[in-house]
Amino acid sequence: MTDESLSRFLSVPHSRRDLLRTTGALALGASLAGPLAACAKEEESGPSGPAGNATEAPKETFTEPSKKLSGDLKILLWSHFVPSHDAWFDKFAKDWGAKVGVNVTVDHIDQAQIPTRIAAEVQAGQGHDVIQYIATLSQYEPSVLDMKDVVDEANKRWGTQLELCRKSSFNPTTKKFYAYAPGWVPDPGNYRKSLWEPVGFPNGPSTWDDLLKGGAEIKKKGVQMGLGMSQEIDSNMVGRALLWSFGGSEQDANERVVLNSDATVAAVEHMAKLFKETMTNEVFSWNAASNNQGLVAGKLSYIVNSISAYRTAQGTNAPVAEDTLFVPALKGPASATAAQHVMYNWIVPKHAKGVDAAKEFLLHYTANFASATYHSKLYDFSAWSKLTPNLDKWLDNDPFGSKPANKLAFLKDAVKWSVNMGHPGPANTAIGEVLSTFVIPNMYARAARGEVSPKQAVMDAEAQIKPIFEKWRRQGLVGGA
Repeated sequence: MTDESLSRFLSVPHSRRDLLRTTGALALGASLAGPLAACAKEEESGPSGPAGNATEAPKETFTEPSKKLSGDLKILLWSHFVPSHDAWFDKFAKDWGAKVGVNVTVDHIDQAQIPTRIAAEVQAGQGHDVIQYIATLSQYEPSVLDMKDVVDEANKRWGTQLELCRKSSFNPTTKKFYAYAPGWVPDPGNYRKSLWEPVGFPNGPSTWDDLLKGGAEIKKKGVQMGLGMSQEIDSNMVGRALLWSFGGSEQDANERVVLNSDATVAAVEHMAKLFKETMTNEVFSWNAASNNQGLVAGKLSYIVNSISAYRTAQGTNAPVAEDTLFVPALKGPASATAAQHVMYNWIVPKHAKGVDAAKEFLLHYTANFASATYHSKLYDFSAWSKLTPNLDKWLDNDPFGSKPANKLAFLKDAVKWSVNMGHPGPANTAIGEVLSTFVIPNMYARAARGEVSPKQAVMDAEAQIKPIFEKWRRQGLVGGA
């Protein structure tokens, strides 16, 4: 069963027999009697370039927990797109456990498998104590603990949480923090200078019209662009960037569905033109690794992604790495707006046994977010800027070998052009389900393939979204009317 179909299945009532038939095998797999079975990574990072200077790595801090801890802490998180992060994190977590008397186990799986794993553990009523995902997990709000106490303590220690992260973890209707969001990752455009300069864009595209014009000329020379319209996370992100920049959105600030608009139709029309003039059918069946792999192999002129593909190229294809530059969110008729590439959501399921340890560990992890940023090679950004005082210095002079050294300096302003899922409203429970069922990428794909007109694709997408909002609104989890 796919993540999408399982999410749909679990969102409505079923008999015990149905649940056992559908989730039995997954629930067994969620048992933590031993390490998780290995699974293939959808995002293959590979060698990720220079290791950096060990003397520049931030010194880690430790604060005694507020209460005596014991027992086990079982952590599940993704296999990071920059592998050096996981080597750091696993030792970091276990060292903390040894200091406070907690037996910490850490399991990593591919990010695409995590929603299914969460659903299985929730249904089984057992599994990990704390789980991390790279996008909002609002659809699981009924099954997780409120993280308000952790957020309040973090704000007390380090100031106000970044609004982008707050809106991606807090439900204003229920006043519940369904997740703890200590960090995020920007989602810029990655372009090949040697391909864009000859067609008149030496600094890359700055608008969605530039992208179409330049991308079409480059495609004539045999190199396509890579904007996914598939059932994977990158397609979700780029589709929303285009939607917002044209003035469309899934909901308004009051959580009312407003997808069916002239602005959304214009965005879908533009994506259809981009596909016809700059891309090939591959984008309809991509996974989260495809655009990375295409850029690193020198087969794509432009992708929307974090810096992970670039870091991989540093280690596997140095000429492409040096040729890869970045642009912030592209301008559309309404704005220059992008989604975050990653939004870290840490949840504590109601079945968790190590709740106190989980919350204390998250505060320890947050206190040391500078280490997470450094060991992820400047991939992870903190929700509390004072915790990464050297970030601007690192971006101005990349300790991991960028040429030029200030290649990543543009990310200092990333907060200004990044918004949460569900913008201009919050990342509520309905938005979480819309995200996990890939309604927006499918809308674009249907029009781009010529199956329906852009207007019909938008109408059909809104017809899918409205019942989702109505369902969660009846349960008191979504505002609006």
